[in-house]
Amino acid sequence: MYYLGLDIGSSSIKAALVDTETSKSIAVVQEPEQEMDMYAEKNGWAEQDPDIWWQHVCNAISRLKTENNITSEQIVGIGISYQMHGLVIVDKAGKPLRKSIIWCDSRAVEIGNTAFTSIGEATCSTALLNSPANFTASKLRWVKENEPETFEKIYKFMLPGDYIAYKFSDTINTTISGLSEGIFWDFNKDNIAEFLLEHYGINRDLVPDIVDTFGKQSIVDEAGAESSGLQVGTPIFYRAGDQPNNALSLNVFNPGEVASTGGTSGVIYAITDSLSVKESSRVNNFAHVNYAKGTDARIGKLLCINGAGIQYRWLLNNLAVQSYDDMNALTNDIPVGSDGVCIIPFGNGAERMLNNKDVGTRILNLNLNNHHKGHLCRAALEGIAFSFVYGMEILKSDGINPTVIRAGNDNLYRSEIFANTVATLINQDIEIYNTTGAIGAARAAKLHEGDFESFGTGIIENDYVMTYKPLDDKAPYIEAYNNWKNELEIILKNNN
Repeated sequence: MYYLGLDIGSSSIKAALVDTETSKSIAVVQEPEQEMDMYAEKNGWAEQDPDIWWQHVCNAISRLKTENNITSEQIVGIGISYQMHGLVIVDKAGKPLRKSIIWCDSRAVEIGNTAFTSIGEATCSTALLNSPANFTASKLRWVKENEPETFEKIYKFMLPGDYIAYKFSDTINTTISGLSEGIFWDFNKDNIAEFLLEHYGINRDLVPDIVDTFGKQSIVDEAGAESSGLQVGTPIFYRAGDQPNNALSLNVFNPGEVASTGGTSGVIYAITDSLSVKESSRVNNFAHVNYAKGTDARIGKLLCINGAGIQYRWLLNNLAVQSYDDMNALTNDIPVGSDGVCIIPFGNGAERMLNNKDVGTRILNLNLNNHHKGHLCRAALEGIAFSFVYGMEILKSDGINPTVIRAGNDNLYRSEIFANTVATLINQDIEIYNTTGAIGAARAAKLHEGDFESFGTGIIENDYVMTYKPLDDKAPYIEAYNNWKNELEIILKNNN
């Protein structure tokens, strides 16, 4: 028997099967093969048709069954991971009233910033643990202000994962973790943030029913079965946004545990049991997948670094090299600190952790007689690693005391220079696991039984790859980081 995991991304849908007994991954597929389209009617906008997500979900399930000779009866539960902060609005018939305004759409930034000031920074920080910013609630307010006729027809709003669950089951619901990522949750009252709804003029009736993150949330109905090829009555056992789900995939549940990713952008996601917020302007705070009302709070502090893997990819595209392996080979003879070359890697737009400043990419201290592309490659990896260390310093100032860092075996964490630099400067082991969001979502379907201990054991047994340990000779790394940080602080000072 198998659990099905779905990861609803903005570029593709990934689907995975895991064995219900061993939690071993059986297969993973991606639909479509090319990236899904985004619609951008104006600069800064990003929309997708939610029914296209559903179409690719159904295609992915069909492929999994066919390629692995699996019947619908053998799939006994579903877990869903999804792109965070998106907005789907439907009418009473459950039909989307417009395309989804997805996570990277920035049209509601000013609405959120104004609300942060109007409601009060202290109230937002203590009750919402965030500014309303550009999150789902602010996007819904944008619809109210700019598309009033559409807004009047709304029966319910949903997050992307909620919509996929609805298409399976004809049941509309969400989770506390989901509401918190949309900035609809009041952590002080452990309830829906009525004061924010009132401020934005949003009727509470538009909020979906709340179900547990782990448990029978709904079941596949006849229409869902006909479209998806699953069996009527198959339960949906789990749902979470992609970053909380990534942490779950890496067995990160408890205070001090940290999950990290190093893709186009980088993420550090740290768990705490404290509702105290110091860095709400630079760090987002959401209810983690195992958040519980009352004393057993589990908050995920999410710090995003826009300028990460995209910096290294830019070098790949613009240097005379064929692959990342070629780039990594060029760094072999370059010492720590890149002989003084320093790269500030923030060339992917404004950085929240830098108080939303857009400082761009800077290449500093380049000597045209002595330095070559090997220095650029090493300096880029070091600069990206230093930005992760800088981000961890922010999280530590916000009360995080890391006890373990876990990361997926992909992208930047495949580089020894990157991983060793981060581990050495943070002075913390980094455990590497070979897993994905879709696999994690599939495994999470089993957690409706409540056995978190065997869940973690299964990840260790099936996915553990290696551990990067802090190097003994820290001095050159500390010197290089201090030089980089010095250069960054000069730029930030002049960027005011």
